[in-house]
Amino acid sequence: MSATLAPPSTGGAPSGPGASGGRVRAALGHTLRSREIAVAVVLLLVVAAATVRNDSFLLSGDGWRDLLLTPSILLLLAAGQMLVIVTRSVDLSVGSTMALTAYLTGRLFIDQPSLPIPVVVLAGVAMGALLGVVNGVLVAYAGVPALVITLGTMYVYRGAMLSWAGSDRITADQMPKDFLSLGTSSVLGIPVLTIVALLVVAAVGYYLHTARSGRELYAIGSDPDAARLYGLKVPTRVLTAFVLCGALAGLAGVLHAARYGSVSSSVGNGIELQAVGAAVIGGVAIFGGSGTVWGAAIGAVLLVTINRALPILGIPEFWQRAVVGALILGAVVLDRLLAARRARRLDEERED
Repeated sequence: MSATLAPPSTGGAPSGPGASGGRVRAALGHTLRSREIAVAVVLLLVVAAATVRNDSFLLSGDGWRDLLLTPSILLLLAAGQMLVIVTRSVDLSVGSTMALTAYLTGRLFIDQPSLPIPVVVLAGVAMGALLGVVNGVLVAYAGVPALVITLGTMYVYRGAMLSWAGSDRITADQMPKDFLSLGTSSVLGIPVLTIVALLVVAAVGYYLHTARSGRELYAIGSDPDAARLYGLKVPTRVLTAFVLCGALAGLAGVLHAARYGSVSSSVGNGIELQAVGAAVIGGVAIFGGSGTVWGAAIGAVLLVTINRALPILGIPEFWQRAVVGALILGAVVLDRLLAARRARRLDEERED
């Protein structure tokens, strides 16, 4: 990672209307190039179009609540996925991890009814982190590609879930009402799950931009070989990313149990691809080294909102999936075009 320093001024600080206009144009240009803002604008357009077609989509009490509440779990998964993707890896096991921790949560309430709710929540997060350790060790220290490892553990974890749960379904009457209220209660009109998800996203963003180990994840994703030569602890940092991703998937599983009040073996099927898609759409480079957790979060909200809005707009189910696929493909192509443009600029600067 490097910072671009502006050349020293030889004639004092620029002033006057021309300089002010230049600063405004520069700020506007930066805003228009911001991937997060672009995705947010698309999100607003989707919400506006769906609301014009059916005003209950946003303007009703349930519509506003669903707009905030429905993406909460995917927000957690996208934040964890972003940590892994930025290091040039991917975790396809988060859906299975989420399923295991959701079922663990329900079983603890059934088998150990005296356990306090915070202890059960921590147990779910710890189990997710442990499953993340398995992925991280195999990727960081065994040197096996993350795509292969996490594809394998996705099926292993899902198989463990099917073996453990079988046809059993945990229902709301088997879990404490205080726990289930986490999935239904609100503070000042904002669902508690949404607040929890936003706090987690903020914590991840703070870690990435203030902690040295967080900033090193970007360096590793930009150029792993250079990071090793520089003396960075690449395996340790990659392991950390997988552990955090697993922990957030574990928290997502706990909150899924609270949100829906029911846990079965089908929990989390396919959601790992949504988490990857949310991160990529939000500007996290699939080849590592760039992106923000806020972009991943906005991408998650956009994906969930599109899935809710397109049926209202009268778009058939096939085209709903095609739209999401087109967004992901467009995001990947845009990343490659921007990377190639940056590379050309660097080459031109070196020649000058």
